[in-house]
Amino acid sequence: MTEAKKTATKKTKAADDDQDGFSDFERQAMKDRAAELRKSKARGKGAAKAAADLEDVIKTIAEMPDPDRTLAEQVHAIVTKEAPDLAPRLWYGMPAYAKNGKVLCFFLGAEKDNVRYSTLGFSDVAALDDGTMWPTAFALTEKLTKAQEKTISELVRKAAS
Repeated sequence: MTEAKKTATKKTKAADDDQDGFSDFERQAMKDRAAELRKSKARGKGAAKAAADLEDVIKTIAEMPDPDRTLAEQVHAIVTKEAPDLAPRLWYGMPAYAKNGKVLCFFLGAEKDNVRYSTLGFSDVAALDDGTMWPTAFALTEKLTKAQEKTISELVRKAAS
């Protein structure tokens, strides 16, 4: 292949990548989720699967850079204390906590998403309904204060009820 043809091919591939509608982060998240589903299916059900899922969450948190790691550790401690029945697992490569097999809340690190803040989010499974409008995601930027820990504790208890 000639140099001109190689350059044209690279430019076309780059243009195709830009036009597919997914960022590098989104593509990686989809790959992470597919791998999680394969791993989960191979693990089956029961206590061994739950222990392996918890180990994956702890390992993922340990590998995060600060301040994401500190925030994820705090969120993990709060969720496991306030809603011990939720099952820790990975969801799109990030720590999440499920109720009856469905993700109820999750942590998204700023570094992974390449944004300025981490996120604590709640899915539609969470019982946070308050009239016709309520928040479902919260920005976290640095180590949580006692007041913020209390707020998150209350949200997790309510969401898991």
